[in-house]
Amino acid sequence: MFRGDPYGADGEKMTKRGCGLAMDDAGDYRYTRRRRAITVAVSVVATVALCVGYAVADMCDVVPGVLTLRHVEHSTAAAAGRSIEAADVIADIDASKTIDPAAARALTDAFRASAAGFGGEFSIAIADASGNVVAENNIDVPRTPASTMKTLTAYAAAVELDMGKTLDTQTYLEQSQDGTARLALKGNGDMLLGAGASDANHINGRAGLGTLAGRTAQALRQRGITSVTLAYDDTLFGNDRWPQGIAELDTDHLYYAPTASMAVDGGRNWNGTGPANPDVFSAYPALSMQPARDAALVFQQRLAEQGITVQGFVSQGTVAGASHPLASVRSASLNEIMAFTMRHSDNSLAEEFGRLLALQVGADNSPAGAVQAVKSVLERKGITTTGLDMRNCSGLTEDSKLTARTLLEVQLRNLAAGSGAAAAEGMSVMGFVGTAESRLNDADEAGLIRVKTGSLGDVTSMTGNVSRLNGGALTFAVIVNNPTDFAAAKAAIDTFVAGLPKL
Repeated sequence: MFRGDPYGADGEKMTKRGCGLAMDDAGDYRYTRRRRAITVAVSVVATVALCVGYAVADMCDVVPGVLTLRHVEHSTAAAAGRSIEAADVIADIDASKTIDPAAARALTDAFRASAAGFGGEFSIAIADASGNVVAENNIDVPRTPASTMKTLTAYAAAVELDMGKTLDTQTYLEQSQDGTARLALKGNGDMLLGAGASDANHINGRAGLGTLAGRTAQALRQRGITSVTLAYDDTLFGNDRWPQGIAELDTDHLYYAPTASMAVDGGRNWNGTGPANPDVFSAYPALSMQPARDAALVFQQRLAEQGITVQGFVSQGTVAGASHPLASVRSASLNEIMAFTMRHSDNSLAEEFGRLLALQVGADNSPAGAVQAVKSVLERKGITTTGLDMRNCSGLTEDSKLTARTLLEVQLRNLAAGSGAAAAEGMSVMGFVGTAESRLNDADEAGLIRVKTGSLGDVTSMTGNVSRLNGGALTFAVIVNNPTDFAAAKAAIDTFVAGLPKL
């Protein structure tokens, strides 16, 4: 039995002794090694030759592969099409398509005849896409417009504001030398906050106080803070939050929540029976009279759920101008909020757009400043303001007045859109969405009529723009004040509008 290394110091294999078997001698061993070396060399040469041969065959396209001697055609993408803005899409309507004046007058005459059945006073007008009035009755008589007034506010705001902007709700931390931590909740105008997590799929609730609380709590814990005092900063819109006429008309607080820097769901109190889709509803629950404070109280609850203790009472305060936010959440864009405003005829948000406009143009930070800001934009854009007595930005008052001509001219700008595109895109579409969803008399015309409705106790109105069945477009406005039969007046408006696409 062998022990140790079977090879000697020179690397040659040792022979067994005493076993009677012949072993390879040194010459045979050297021969074997040479033969192995030759075999390896031949194999390497053969392999290289095969590889070279396949590469040559690949270049000659004899066998499949990535190599070729042919000219390669590089694929190219077609030049990008022209980017078309909303203004250009609307402007593609053929404004040269005239309207038969006799056919238009037949519609307005039929409405006038029906007025004998519902009484009151009315104004009605039709204009083509170039702004030429082709039929009218009392077009320059000022009437109470109700919510059709919102079309003026929407257009003026869309012209001046950056409609792609969002409204952030933020938290700020202030630490004193004694170790106490003060947390401030600051709103920047988002009155459609959600009470829970941010909801990317809806306008109402796009930014959630639950998400803001989670982000804030995480930042606090990173600083070793688990207990704070809480204040809310609602200074954005100054002290005057009540436009003329609204408090007297909305005594039950169903149609207007005071303009605030923040609110949950527009201040609506559903009492646990809110809609499944926060963007779609038709009921009018009671509205908060302290929207920002109520939002702060919800935020306090969300903080507690995150393990952050709020000491004492939630108070009102301010955030130092040089501070940096601890955490924030972002609203839907202003153009989305405007669409929500118009389709729900939301008075609170309409008034807020007026206030945002006033801040943008440097007008007084008040309801009166908002009204003046809207009027100044209309005048600068060449829209008739004769007869315009605008008490607020939403139309929620019996005292505001305007003419059908002013409504027509705003709708003409909506056809051209331009920088006011968001105002045009937010209109209710008959048969599809908004306050006029169920007011389509002819299913074949669904999607052709874009309107804003108006309704008060003594007012029913509608204004909008229409895609005509034979091409082109038109604008219209109709206002009825003090009808003796409200339902009949409303039905007469629907019948009149149903005939417009056929002109």
